[in-house]
Amino acid sequence: MRLRSMPFAVAGLAIAACSPAKKPTAAPTPANRPAANAAPNQPPAPGQPTPGQPAPGQPPAGLPNIPGLAGALGGAAEPNPRPYATVITPRARSKQGVFAVHQVGSRLFFEIPAAQQGKDFLVTTVLAGTSDAINGSLYGPERVIRFERRDNRILVREATYLNVASDSTQQSRQAMNLISFFPIVATLNVEAYGKDSAAVVEVTRMFTGGVPEFTARGRRATVDANRSFIDKFSAFPRNVNVTAVQTYTAAPGGGIPGLPIPGLGGATGNATTESYTFSLVRLPDEPMMPRLSDRRVGYFVTPKRDFGSNEQRVVSRDYIKRWRLECSDQKVGALCVPKKPITYYVDPATPSYLKPFIRAGIEEWQEAFEAAGFAKGIVAADAPGDNPEFSGEDASVTMIRWLPSPTANAQGPSLVDPRTGEILDADVQMYHNILDLQREWYFSQVGHLDKRAQRFPFPDTLMGRLVQFVVAHEVGHTLGFRHNFKGSSMYPLDSIRSRSWVTKMGHSPSIMDYARFNYVAQPEDNLPLETLVPKVGPYDKFATMWGYAPIAAARTPEAELPKLDEWARMQDSIPWYRFSDDASAGQADPGEQTEAVGDADAVRASTLGFKNLARIMKLVEPASTADKTKDFSLLKETYDGVIGQWALEANHVTKIIGGVDRQEKRVSQSGPVWTPVPRARQKTAMKFLNDEVFTTPTYLTDLSILRKLESDGNIGRVAGAQARVLSSLVSNARLQRLIELEATAGSTASVYSLGEMLTDLRRGLWKEIYAGRPVDAYRRRLQTTYLEAMASKIKPAAPSAQDIALAQFFGPIVNTRDFRPLLKDEMRTLDRELAAAIGRTGDRATRAHLQDARDQIEAMLDTGK
Repeated sequence: MRLRSMPFAVAGLAIAACSPAKKPTAAPTPANRPAANAAPNQPPAPGQPTPGQPAPGQPPAGLPNIPGLAGALGGAAEPNPRPYATVITPRARSKQGVFAVHQVGSRLFFEIPAAQQGKDFLVTTVLAGTSDAINGSLYGPERVIRFERRDNRILVREATYLNVASDSTQQSRQAMNLISFFPIVATLNVEAYGKDSAAVVEVTRMFTGGVPEFTARGRRATVDANRSFIDKFSAFPRNVNVTAVQTYTAAPGGGIPGLPIPGLGGATGNATTESYTFSLVRLPDEPMMPRLSDRRVGYFVTPKRDFGSNEQRVVSRDYIKRWRLECSDQKVGALCVPKKPITYYVDPATPSYLKPFIRAGIEEWQEAFEAAGFAKGIVAADAPGDNPEFSGEDASVTMIRWLPSPTANAQGPSLVDPRTGEILDADVQMYHNILDLQREWYFSQVGHLDKRAQRFPFPDTLMGRLVQFVVAHEVGHTLGFRHNFKGSSMYPLDSIRSRSWVTKMGHSPSIMDYARFNYVAQPEDNLPLETLVPKVGPYDKFATMWGYAPIAAARTPEAELPKLDEWARMQDSIPWYRFSDDASAGQADPGEQTEAVGDADAVRASTLGFKNLARIMKLVEPASTADKTKDFSLLKETYDGVIGQWALEANHVTKIIGGVDRQEKRVSQSGPVWTPVPRARQKTAMKFLNDEVFTTPTYLTDLSILRKLESDGNIGRVAGAQARVLSSLVSNARLQRLIELEATAGSTASVYSLGEMLTDLRRGLWKEIYAGRPVDAYRRRLQTTYLEAMASKIKPAAPSAQDIALAQFFGPIVNTRDFRPLLKDEMRTLDRELAAAIGRTGDRATRAHLQDARDQIEAMLDTGK
């Protein structure tokens, strides 16, 4: 009989026909002996029945005494604690840690002592096995739970720490009680009591689908308990791990229409079986003193809403995420030795030749922690080979994990105490195909400078150095650091071509930037090859000092603020200490770029980069066809990578148009936060786009390569790269910003207006019609793309459900009403010029194209001609 499948109306089913079990006749034991003087209306002592409840060992009224019934029903039946030995039988597999864990057959029990009841446990979910290649994060939902005893039940509550009250008066505490009532995610009947009133509860269903909050994929998937089970478990002094096999299907209506369910493997909507390790980590008894965040320095944060502030409003108070580093009594010179250094283990599954480079990527941060006052504040270690319980899935083990995945990426998530922002654990996830991505980037950016990169595959020493760079970047995330997209624009362009500068400072001040390899460097610069690769830089050392250096005199987060502000104001005189975060990337500031080097002057940087790409094009075929037994797939991938690099560098220039430079400030600093880019700089950028980007880059077209790859398609390849740049240039957000900058300018003479920008763009894109020259196929495609972009703004389609959903993540949809009149006027002007040009051309393809362009303009303007 499968009692688990019958959670309701049990008494009326077949159970009623079973013979009741006999009453036990054994004398009471200390574990179930009634208390002599139990006070009325109070919770009973461990093992004592509540009034009207059967004595220990007896079934509730009307139900037979079937072992495990309460656990199978998930709390539906009345609690019925039994003698300990009848629940945790001699065949139980038991482990003792922060609390005891027992497995009896397929059932799992927690034995939770009184000392651990009411305490906070952070629950994490980590992928432990899948039938598919890993294509996303290893991590599922996280939550904080408490085990609270109420009579003979354990309530599993989910605790949240978003709301705080900095004012600790009695009135504030009373008000906070209204929003500190935590939900119950599960109710577990006490099966027995162990030593010191430890409550023994069955938790099987928490990990096999009976509790939606413990589903690894969240509420967007349904777990089939009949195809799920407990695989293994471990117990440690600070945490308990349970590995469960879960079989699930997508829940109806889950996800955004048309988009797959974000998950950790398997196909959308199909039954999938995967293994997950749940870690229940006891939060520290003494919370670390938090450090308040500052937008001028780039840390991930734990958000709070302060209802006790004296500012007469609800105040956001964010704590930075950081490890707890405390000084011991030992010193190394002026540096203190930490009581417990941050230790990262190297995954035993890592390819052997890469392990030394991974260790080097970890310990590259040691110099940054010296800036914070710590000697060897971070160290690398090999996984112990003699400990079978040691695992990267353990929440007490920080590891650089090497994962079999075709995803060309790496990630650096961390586990954080939500009360304080203290990082408790982290795992850098290195997906195997990151090797392919590093090869492509390094070759297409600096392959002309490094002979080792001019033949595939790269030698192990070169690939190892590239992996070291990725590890150092991802370790930075697990130390609490956000991307710093400001960094690459804070060095003067000429400096990153200087041998002495890059040797000391690197080509970007932050390894947390997306400044990959120094594609600005020219062969005549003679830079050491080591300086082409990013390293932990001056900003990283400054940010580590700002977040980790102890402030001895401060006893509260508020008391640290004057010193933190003093440190942050160093950015006024040292620009490479400045920061911008992910949220501003792709917005107004042309110095906040991804995949950029030298974007202090993106026009000159891209000019130099294009010269290098012309050199690299000559290396594409020999590098990717060295192995004569292979097909041309690597040649295609390499060629496409060079085209993609060209589009990236070209796109960096578009941000200058309508750009506004930003320096994040606080009230203690003078001057504006936002400063519009001068008109002359914008005009120069537009000229570069017309001359170097929208003019067909013939040096990217190599017939020897093309004839090995395809019968056709290069027009689409090149025009597609140009279209990326054009789309960015005429994005709704940029056009709207140009309108606003003109409206708020003190002098219109200093403004690069939208009207002027559109005129310059038209004259550049359609320059053939003014010179009376034929329009070639590449330019015809680009001009058609321009007209399609204009039509989408003059007559925009209604946003789809997916557009609306994505706007929640990428910002609101910009209405075109403010700039639509200018676009229509621009199309009328172009139409007149096209009409005049048609009569001057003798090229049939050009004439047909120009007439088609007029037809498109007529359709978008609804002129009715």
